[in-house]
Amino acid sequence: MSFSWVRVGAIFQKELRDYRRNRFMVLTMGLLPLIFIAAPILQLFTIKASITSAKLDSRIGISLLYMLMLPTIIPSVLSAYSVVGEREQGTLEPVLTTPIHREELLIGKALAAFLPVLAVAYVIFGIFLGAVAAFAHPAVTSAVFERDHLLIQLLFTPLVAGWSIWVGIAISTRMSDVRAAQQLSVLASLPPVAIVALMNFNVIAPSLALALGLAAALLLIDGLAWRVVAAMFDRERLITGIRS
Repeated sequence: MSFSWVRVGAIFQKELRDYRRNRFMVLTMGLLPLIFIAAPILQLFTIKASITSAKLDSRIGISLLYMLMLPTIIPSVLSAYSVVGEREQGTLEPVLTTPIHREELLIGKALAAFLPVLAVAYVIFGIFLGAVAAFAHPAVTSAVFERDHLLIQLLFTPLVAGWSIWVGIAISTRMSDVRAAQQLSVLASLPPVAIVALMNFNVIAPSLALALGLAAALLLIDGLAWRVVAAMFDRERLITGIRS
């Protein structure tokens, strides 16, 4: 049986329905974006004209880091639930007994976490930029709209989200408790964000070549990760609790 995007689409739609029925997932998708946009906006709007350049860079770095934490934490929470959550509810076994490929199942679950989060992250970042342009001090606006900062945010948002999703699914296939899986997934999703944070704070001098190089490496990792996670996906163990 060949790979089918129709089956991937069916899993994608099923996952979205499951998210809508899960109160915790709905609250996560609704409240976290508000927190991640309110905190940086308040921080930038309180900057005074007399602030030093170093403190300005630090404030902006923290604010932009909030924007990048959104596509890191939310997909890690969603993807960590994707396998162990269904297993706890007893809805995973019927899916695993169908002839669907494990690659199709995993890609469908990954897309269900990736596409909504990516849309929300870009919308929140757009609102953030609009608020800064309209109400922030001109010096703050100029610094936020610097090319390197915009490039880092736009380029790394989907890549960091992809990393978080595959790490979350990998952990979810090995755990038996949803909360433990989500906590570990959030922690494991942070390394790429730490590197980007160093660039935002100018600890690592940002440049177009460096950003593109890191993005290419992370894209390669994301592209190969689903193969690694698929190899970890043991149907028999997930159904019976015994390793095949």
